[in-house]
Amino acid sequence: MGNMQLRYWIVTSALALLVLYGSVAWAAGTGRPEAITRAGIIAALEQSAGPKKGSAGAPIVLVYFTDFQCGYCRKFAQETLPKLNSEYVQKGLAQLVFRNLAILGPPSVQAAQAAACAQDQGRFWDFHDRLFAGNSAPTAFTDASLKQVADELKLDQHAFTACYDGSTYAQKVESETLLAQALGARGTPAFLVNGQLAMGAYPFEAFQQVLDSVLKDKEKTPRP
Repeated sequence: MGNMQLRYWIVTSALALLVLYGSVAWAAGTGRPEAITRAGIIAALEQSAGPKKGSAGAPIVLVYFTDFQCGYCRKFAQETLPKLNSEYVQKGLAQLVFRNLAILGPPSVQAAQAAACAQDQGRFWDFHDRLFAGNSAPTAFTDASLKQVADELKLDQHAFTACYDGSTYAQKVESETLLAQALGARGTPAFLVNGQLAMGAYPFEAFQQVLDSVLKDKEKTPRP
């Protein structure tokens, strides 16, 4: 895909997602959307429907971009994410928002769509944890293996299969991936910490330093 075509897909996907979640204002009387801004894209990623943990009123919004085939993402999910959840999310200090950055090929896209179908049944995080606990090789994410995970989690198999086989969330996965790339994310895992981009499977202590700094700055800011 050439640079011009890539930019076209980024803008098209950004507009589709922003319009879908009501984050685009239409210029009065023109029938045209106003300019898509970085702030608008970040707001859509933070606020639109999708898997989340924690309070919407938390002082930190941590957007978490991942690819289910990514080895560094697996390390983060197994070692760092549980600590972030217990120390920040469950204490009301941060809201965790999951977004896809499916860049490692078709199996990544298939796994992302399957996890989104699990979200329909309120089991996204169980599906997420199960995928990262298993084998991340491309051969692990086949149609049959992903449906097997749904079966093991005792999801409604008929509903899951209809969702997955119908590619219900194909556009959502593609849009989130392109939006992450538009913001500068070129690898996984990647994060937005109150809108600031960071990339890499950092250990918990690195996140702790950043998040505590953000919280201290929040405390120093006078309330309106």
